[in-house]
Amino acid sequence: MNIMTGQKSADSNDASTILEFPNDDDVATNDSNCPSISELIQASINRRQALHGLAAFGLFSIGGTWVTGVMPAASATTRLSFKEVPHRHEMGVRVADGYNADVLIRWGDKVIPTAPDFNVDDQSAEAQAQQFGNNNDFLAFMPLPLGSRNSDRGLLCVNHEFTVPSLMFPNYRREMTASERLPLIETEMAAHGQSIIEIAKVRGKWQVMQESSYNRRITMLQTEIAISGPAAGHDRLRTSTDPSGRKVIGTLNNCAGGVTPWGTVLTAEENVQGYFVGDPLKTPETRNLKRFGFGRPWFDWGKHVDRFHIEKEPHEANRFGWVVEIDPYDVNSTPVKRTALGRFKHECATCAVNPDGTLTVYSGDDQYFEYIYKFVTKDRFDAGNREANRDLLDKGTLFVARFDADGSMTWLPLVFGQGPLREENDFHSQADVVIEARRAGQLMGATPMDRPEDVETNPNSGRVYVMLTGNKKRKEGNAANPRVANYHGHIIELVPPTSRGKADHAATRYGWSFFLMGGNPVDDQSGAKYHEGISDNGWLSTPDNCTFDNQGRIWISTDGQPKSGFSDSVYAAETSGPRRGLTRCFFNAPKQAEICGPVFTPDNKTLFLAIQHPGDDFRKPYTDRATRWPDFNEGLPPRSSIVVVTKNDGDVVGS
Repeated sequence: MNIMTGQKSADSNDASTILEFPNDDDVATNDSNCPSISELIQASINRRQALHGLAAFGLFSIGGTWVTGVMPAASATTRLSFKEVPHRHEMGVRVADGYNADVLIRWGDKVIPTAPDFNVDDQSAEAQAQQFGNNNDFLAFMPLPLGSRNSDRGLLCVNHEFTVPSLMFPNYRREMTASERLPLIETEMAAHGQSIIEIAKVRGKWQVMQESSYNRRITMLQTEIAISGPAAGHDRLRTSTDPSGRKVIGTLNNCAGGVTPWGTVLTAEENVQGYFVGDPLKTPETRNLKRFGFGRPWFDWGKHVDRFHIEKEPHEANRFGWVVEIDPYDVNSTPVKRTALGRFKHECATCAVNPDGTLTVYSGDDQYFEYIYKFVTKDRFDAGNREANRDLLDKGTLFVARFDADGSMTWLPLVFGQGPLREENDFHSQADVVIEARRAGQLMGATPMDRPEDVETNPNSGRVYVMLTGNKKRKEGNAANPRVANYHGHIIELVPPTSRGKADHAATRYGWSFFLMGGNPVDDQSGAKYHEGISDNGWLSTPDNCTFDNQGRIWISTDGQPKSGFSDSVYAAETSGPRRGLTRCFFNAPKQAEICGPVFTPDNKTLFLAIQHPGDDFRKPYTDRATRWPDFNEGLPPRSSIVVVTKNDGDVVGS
């Protein structure tokens, strides 16, 4: 998720200095000297070939042998037949003709049956902890009952990424006394985390089951979360309130996520550095905190709550930036931070079962010049015993990606004692490696990328698609990120080798190519690359999240198109056959809103979308909003909401 740029303060290390609003993605903390494109140009495949998409041929050189990617045959049934939505910038949403787009739930609506009705002028932490949180992001539809493929009833698990007090509270001021500000901070904490709600089709319309015993809020304010894996109990995770280093209250900045094959949800903590005030130079964690981007806070929580002041609690920051596992089917279960998956600005935690039964989890590190990671479990997934998988994510190998210009890529293991990950580089255990995963990846020679966001697997082909939202700071390209000042982003397609007829996500050598290069194809300076049949409304910018339908077609949501003059949107494209990569615009968000978390029901007849920060021009006051969607009530602010998209005739979405 790319928070819009804010005002930079004169002294970003002053604990009293808070940025106007979330401001992170214009700052890079990676000083890696990876091979430049000029050093790679002599590789066996030139860049022009790569830009035209080697994946279209399904052949990649890996370790001196040729492997064929799994590619479904082109079929008339995969053709996307909807009429494209034009690029627009409007107050509300717009969906293709023949479809409905209904609001299911909004920020402040009831999750717990006893919750009070939303009152923007009388908010409280107690109320918000029972209500739908703010700025919804990742979505997971979990069918009911557990283990079924029911498409008419299930649990919707929703991440709540961040808050902006000036857009949340009508009475917020930059300068408030501690007694005035602390209740608002506690309400913001309660608005973070995750909502779990039971939903069902009632007379053909999706509704929230408000009396469901499954309904639950997980918040930054009060939810106890266990810490497991190699960093659990380590000195660098111990604090004055938790000398054990094995439990923490809350989860922060939950962006994209994933679903495990045993029916739990993985929620990924992303821009956690913005919540802590203080100077990294005045802590024993200076190198670690600076590499993560601490020292430029956009929340003032630490001015009033000691745990968010890195000079007072320098280890508290190490307890965030992880992947958290939640069991939505057990309301009494304790969420767990799985430290074996590494600590960085996680965007997504996408799971894939390997031919040998192990599990791979993919993640992107969402910042300029950061890396793509995967984690492969040591033990095998047991489909017949859910309990046996409970701690599967605690043991395994974390890898970081290196891309080469010959169309191959290598997954480099981040294992203590291997390569440079030794005592001489101040790594003394696997705990140090996972706590400082960014530095470990840098030492191993990973490829700095253009803001890696969602990483998703195509269930039909086994290929892996990486959303790279862009990098306006890039001054020199590399093999996988060839454009300087990359304002529009691109999508890379990874091709694992096959084993036993299935994609092997545990392999350490893949093929790769470009699926598309964002931007306006009629602009010769943009470097955009699409299918030759792209329309005036089909081109996109800043890809962020994606999902796949049952036919293997990709659905892409964007974050940043307003800079191109139109709203963020959802696009669909085939991934094989003669129309491969021909993106078509299906849905437009309201003004200033980002679209997150696209997910289908198993029958593909419902598409859920998270509409985040509608109308939020962060530079303007609370009363001056670009839209007041979805209520269009002058007494209410715009509210992040979940939208349900269905086809009027009840057929599958995209047919």
